[in-house]
Amino acid sequence: VQLQASGGGLVQAGGSLRLSCIASGRTFSSYVMGWFRQAPGKEREFVAVISWSGVSTDYADSVKGRFTISRDNAKNTVYLQMNRLKPEDTAVYYCAAGRHSNSPYYTEYDYWGQGTLVTVSS
Repeated sequence: VQLQASGGGLVQAGGSLRLSCIASGRTFSSYVMGWFRQAPGKEREFVAVISWSGVSTDYADSVKGRFTISRDNAKNTVYLQMNRLKPEDTAVYYCAAGRHSNSPYYTEYDYWGQGTLVTVSS
């Protein structure tokens, strides 16, 4: 599976962005899909995850109520809608595909996209 993330950019605090991650291959619908982020000088951290069916989702406490993860298996795409962005959301955002049920641990994901930079100005 190859993943390509897009949609990052510069936005003011309080604004919104929608990230997309398109996957190659015909097995996309069998993977759990996650979003992670890494800010400069910090470790990669979990943001959100969605089950293969899209029924089950989970979020980091820091983004709960502001971010929404979704997927369209017909389009091999997973999305991250980010609202009410804060400067502390600034990071490179990565999408990832894995087999473990809605895991928040980046070590349990097998495939990674190249990352897309989100910068939130105050």
